[in-house]
Amino acid sequence: QVQLVESGGGLVQPGGSLRLSCRSSGNIFSPVVMGWYRQAPGEQRELVADISISSTNYADSLKGRFTIARDNAKNTVYLQMNSLKSEDTAVYYCSADIRSVRGGPTSRYWGQGIQVTVSS
Repeated sequence: QVQLVESGGGLVQPGGSLRLSCRSSGNIFSPVVMGWYRQAPGEQRELVADISISSTNYADSLKGRFTIARDNAKNTVYLQMNSLKSEDTAVYYCSADIRSVRGGPTSRYWGQGIQVTVSS
């Protein structure tokens, strides 16, 4: 099995910054794609950003403010969030498409979610 544990959320004022971390552990051969999604109250879960070995992908509305990065040695993905706005308030979920054996299929795993609240 694979576990994803998020950290770094909390309350921040508008214009502030937060850095989320998500570490994967367990039966991991290689994390193929790692990413962040978010879900605001009453809204559907949406992609924030994801990152593969060679590329990154961002929601158009977040380009320039959010940056995703990964540390393969630590099986960890990060999300640096700058110039935060009240509309960024949501539960943020880490995801990872992980291959557990060489040449095997990938399976998607999710973290438990972490609250980010942007408010004065």
